[in-house]
Amino acid sequence: MAEQQQHDPAYKRLFSQPEMIRELLVEYVHEDWVRELDFATLEKQNGSYATEDYRGRHDDVIWRVRWGEDWLYVYLLLEFQSGIDRFMAVRMLTYVGLLYQDLIAQGKLTADGLLPPVLPMVLYNGQARWSAATDIEPLIERIPGGLERYRPQMRYLLLDEGALLAEERSPALRSLVHALFRLEYSRSPQEMLSILGTLGEWLHQPEQRRLRREFAVWVQRVLLRRRRANDDEAEPDGSEVQDLEEVQEMLAERISEWEKEWEQRGRKEGRAAMLLRQIERKFGPQARADLQARVERATASELETWADRILEAERPEELFDSE
Repeated sequence: MAEQQQHDPAYKRLFSQPEMIRELLVEYVHEDWVRELDFATLEKQNGSYATEDYRGRHDDVIWRVRWGEDWLYVYLLLEFQSGIDRFMAVRMLTYVGLLYQDLIAQGKLTADGLLPPVLPMVLYNGQARWSAATDIEPLIERIPGGLERYRPQMRYLLLDEGALLAEERSPALRSLVHALFRLEYSRSPQEMLSILGTLGEWLHQPEQRRLRREFAVWVQRVLLRRRRANDDEAEPDGSEVQDLEEVQEMLAERISEWEKEWEQRGRKEGRAAMLLRQIERKFGPQARADLQARVERATASELETWADRILEAERPEELFDSE
């Protein structure tokens, strides 16, 4: 999908909110050191590095947070594409190296003059399960005799949304990040509406107004745009609502409309499939292959006319006579 091949800024804006980063770490990083973080100190960092090969990256989010007396950096790479990058570990090695160069240039070292620790994370939302190595080691050819001592080390933490949801045993929403993942993989408008209702209940405080707005923008720019692309709907007029309640109202109004569209589409697809089977049986597999695109683009009225004509047609071309 286009939305998976090109990162939507609305997703990055969500993870530019400290609440989302805190919940991401607490819920999905099951390691002891997370309990020692002072989340009140979360600070978003500049994540664009002007280098010749990696100029102005826009799909990463970098935060720092106090870990005892020192800072710890969280490098979150938002990977929204249908393909899987086999060499993601190499990319992360490069990006973390650029981050360290920047920290050295700014003098942001630990009290002992060392580089601060970095957690490299990849957040992936593709349909296929992630299969690339999460460590750079298996990507490098081994040469015995001592050269292996110079192999670089880099491991990143992968959060494959689809895989995480598939492992769940309870449908209950646990956090804002979990709700986001569930919205990504929601199976129906009703499920989306229910999740949005829960988010509205959670984010009711005045200080949460900005996060409510970011969720509203994300739903419109990502979820609803993706559905329009799947259903060949026209693009909106460019106006956006700025609150979850307005998004809920807009979605509720569309549910009955969508259900009618899906029902009509299901009937049309069934007629097209039946006609293609009849074409194949009467004129052969090649005729079906030649006409499949035309039949699938046809209107319901055209399909009905062609289905009547196939009873007497002696050649495939006769289905479309006098059009």
